[in-house]
Amino acid sequence: MPPSPNCYRGPVTTVPRAASGPGPGGRAAGAGGREPAATAGNPAQPKLAPAGGGDARAAQPRQLIVTVYGLYSRAEGGWLSVASLINLLSDVGVDEPAVRSSISRLKRREILRARRRSGAAGYELSETARAILREGDHRIFRRERARLADGWLLAVFSVPEPERHKRHVLRSQLSRLGFGTAAPGVWVAPAHLHEATADMLSRLGLCGYADLFRADHLAFGDLAGKVRLWWDLNQIERLYREFIGTHEPALHRWRPAQPATSRREAFADYVRVLTDWRRLPYLDPGIPAELLPPDWNGIRAAEVFFTMQSSLADAAGAHVAERIIG
Repeated sequence: MPPSPNCYRGPVTTVPRAASGPGPGGRAAGAGGREPAATAGNPAQPKLAPAGGGDARAAQPRQLIVTVYGLYSRAEGGWLSVASLINLLSDVGVDEPAVRSSISRLKRREILRARRRSGAAGYELSETARAILREGDHRIFRRERARLADGWLLAVFSVPEPERHKRHVLRSQLSRLGFGTAAPGVWVAPAHLHEATADMLSRLGLCGYADLFRADHLAFGDLAGKVRLWWDLNQIERLYREFIGTHEPALHRWRPAQPATSRREAFADYVRVLTDWRRLPYLDPGIPAELLPPDWNGIRAAEVFFTMQSSLADAAGAHVAERIIG
């Protein structure tokens, strides 16, 4: 849903990097931190900066800029003035030279395009970047996990050897969407990802190389054990643990009983927590709870994020409305 110009609750996502090598279970490693590679025969895809893990305050300026654009620019047609960006990023501890350098990188990656509006210098999101952000809108702000009864989405693809570069694109894109690998050339994800997957294949012109199926696991073996082979749950749990350790202290400052008194601090904490959160729903695609280890800390991490969102979004939006220039 597009963000409202009054409440500034619009979502933001990330496009991860293409993998340099396989990870656990045959997946390309680090799905939340990759970007799709530009390949011959396909236009280069915009590379949205991946959200950082661990300490949110160590997030790269370009990651924070993508978060700000995803949250606050789309109500203005995807455009923000350079002066506004410098003002807003200073509230998160990023200085002007770092902002300008990061904007240049995002422009080279075809995420942002220079455009003047009413005489003010600024940048707007590219069309493809907007499409990628829209793809993540429901993903990042989806609280419910998949149900086992919903079944699975299988993606099967075959790419001729002369076009093997497209095979790499397919693998990296399925991995970034949160697919696990059930077998060579067979990728599996919760069934609710079918629309996002079909949209991705259409957008990249890869429909002719893949088939999508809905499926149930009928036999054999322990499905929970297989899920541990298809996804690196230990790595995902570690990232959730880091997220909780970083942001739970801030959560205690913003409980409903302690309403946001500083809009600037609310904005800074909201941008930081969202920058760290937005990669996690791509690493954990909402695997059904009954297949996860006991006391899965993704539940607690989600509670931290959504409670902070509820507490901070309005005050953060009001701060942005005061700081926007141009």
